[in-house]
Amino acid sequence: MGENRNKVYDFSAKTITGENVDLSAYKGKVLMIVNTASLCGFTPQYAGLQELYKKYRSDGLEILGFPSDQFAHQEPGTDAEILRFTQEKYGVEFQMFSKIEVNGEGAHPLYQWLTTTARGFMGTKAIKWNFTKFLFDRGGNFIKRYSPKTDPSAIEKDIIALLGK
Repeated sequence: MGENRNKVYDFSAKTITGENVDLSAYKGKVLMIVNTASLCGFTPQYAGLQELYKKYRSDGLEILGFPSDQFAHQEPGTDAEILRFTQEKYGVEFQMFSKIEVNGEGAHPLYQWLTTTARGFMGTKAIKWNFTKFLFDRGGNFIKRYSPKTDPSAIEKDIIALLGK
């Protein structure tokens, strides 16, 4: 089944509040998918992601956050705890999803596809750390993978170009 999936829209995921969402609901949007964690040195990137979302959501930007506890146990919380933390500390309004694995045998099908389709620096497949970002155009085509170190503000020019602003 996985081999027939060639677009980000071919996947579904459970939101942090328990609803199942087909990513096809985001057709026509510029999408950024990012794996997140609450106790990471990069956690303050939530603020930058929210800033981009606030600035460009009316133009068609959607950010999808996928918490993962696979890196140094930096996301130990439950979905409810993660949601509360992101909203209270960073005012996150973009869609957060239920905690998943992003690497290995137990990786969510979306991340199995992402790591095969959208390889990292020097062809790396695996997600190296929290806050790896994937950018897609309005047609669901993969555009670029950004390292955890890439600050969200550094992606703004690429988002603007994809939004046609």
